Amino acid sequence: MKNPVRYFEIPVSDMDRAVRFYESVFGSRLIRTEIDGHPMANFVHVPGGEGITGALAHGDSYAPSRGGVRIYFSVDDIDTTLERAVAADGRVLYPKTSIGELGFVAEFEDSEGNCIAIHSDPVGHG
Repeated sequence: MKNPVRYFEIPVSDMDRAVRFYESVFGSRLIRTEIDGHPMANFVHVPGGEGITGALAHGDSYAPSRGGVRIYFSVDDIDTTLERAVAADGRVLYPKTSIGELGFVAEFEDSEGNCIAIHSDPVGHG
C-alpha cells in the first residue's frame, strides 16, 4: 500500500517574497517553474528520501490562509527554524511544544499569511 499523501501546494500571493522566505527558513533552494499557467516554486525532491515534496503556488485558485490545512515540515531544530522564520518576517503562532515520545512541534505564519507547522524528533533534537 502507498502512503496516502504524495504532494502539497502552499498558496502564495507574491512568489518572489514567498521564495525568499522559504529559502531563508529552510536553507534550501526552490526550483521555479510554471504549471498550467501558474507560477510555482518546487521544494527539491530527493529520490529515495523520506517524506513528500511540494511547491509554492500562485494563481486565482490559490488563496493563502491561516485556517487551511496544516503542513508539517520535518526540521532538525525547532528553535533555529522559528528564529529563521521570525528573521524572515514570519510570526510564531504556536511555540515549541513537546508531544512526548513523538518529539516537538511548533507553528509559524509565513510571509503570505499561511500557518505552517514544523516537527522535530525527540532524541537529541528540539
